[in-house]
Amino acid sequence: MKIENYNVIGVMSGTSLDGIDLVYVNFSKDGKWSFLVKNSETVGYIEKWRGILKKATHLNEVELAQLDKEYTVFLAEVIKGFKLKNNLQEIDFVASHGHTVFHKPDQGETYQIGNLPILADLLGEKVICDFRVEDVALGGQGAPLVPIGDQLLFGEYDYCLNLGGFANISFDDSGVRKAFDICAVNTVLNHYVAKLDLDFDDGGKMASKGAVHDGLLKELNALEFYKKPFPKSLGIEWVESKVFPLIDSYNKLQVVDILRTYVEHVAQQIGAVVELPSNILITGGGAYNTFLIKRLKALTDAILIIPNKNVVEFKEAVIFALLGVLRERNEVNCLKSITGASKDHSSGKIYLPKS
Repeated sequence: MKIENYNVIGVMSGTSLDGIDLVYVNFSKDGKWSFLVKNSETVGYIEKWRGILKKATHLNEVELAQLDKEYTVFLAEVIKGFKLKNNLQEIDFVASHGHTVFHKPDQGETYQIGNLPILADLLGEKVICDFRVEDVALGGQGAPLVPIGDQLLFGEYDYCLNLGGFANISFDDSGVRKAFDICAVNTVLNHYVAKLDLDFDDGGKMASKGAVHDGLLKELNALEFYKKPFPKSLGIEWVESKVFPLIDSYNKLQVVDILRTYVEHVAQQIGAVVELPSNILITGGGAYNTFLIKRLKALTDAILIIPNKNVVEFKEAVIFALLGVLRERNEVNCLKSITGASKDHSSGKIYLPKS
């Protein structure tokens, strides 16, 4: 008989480089899965690490391997600090996403650092990690992986929309879960608001002061990615090669106008995906961008639900913990209907500590 109760540390580092999200969460199954977040924390990156991770896509193979080792050691220290701070004793395993350096599924490549076997040794815990690689090897996008958690934990909503480094959405379509990345969000907004010496645009206040530039907005909406059918996913290299050069070509635009135009672009791209009437669960850091939410409401007229802090800020960490539970049970945690892989499968590497 399978265990129906698990205590897991879930770990997630997003592309927006806000920091490392950690949760200590209990999962129980009584017909359906339920969860309780017992402890949660975001450990912000110091400037050194933020700078290193921003440049990681440009490293050669040897440099990247070295960074992987260093980041794995760093990640272990962060997780051990979380365990100690919260006096966590009952841990079935740690489920960790790692940090995405590049994601090129169309070329059969995806790489998340921090997923080396030494993580289990350093923590003295079983570790389940590296969830994307197998899916890409099976011809899938390796992303998004969160939607199966949306289905199992948040199935009462018409749409689950995450506004993080990228916007991704999942929904039920005639009994089949569908999901895909919509567009970049905080990877772009944070990049430009940094020119004002800010880490992020608090509440979208700076964007709200700007004006929409119709020419830039039209060109952003015309990007080829938006015409592709799903399954489809995005990585930071797409932003660096397609979005930044386009925005930077409008070199006379004020930062507030760039922010305002990009917020409108995000709201329009999301609005183009959502069918009405509907309710939308919104999570991720972008849920706190009240100006973006206001524009989204105006363009969709959907019911927008922003849940409690643990769900807004830590939903992805919770769901990667659930992916670990499903992998531990050898149950499907990756759906071909979402990623385009050749089959549904149970993805993730399992590492046991040597001692």
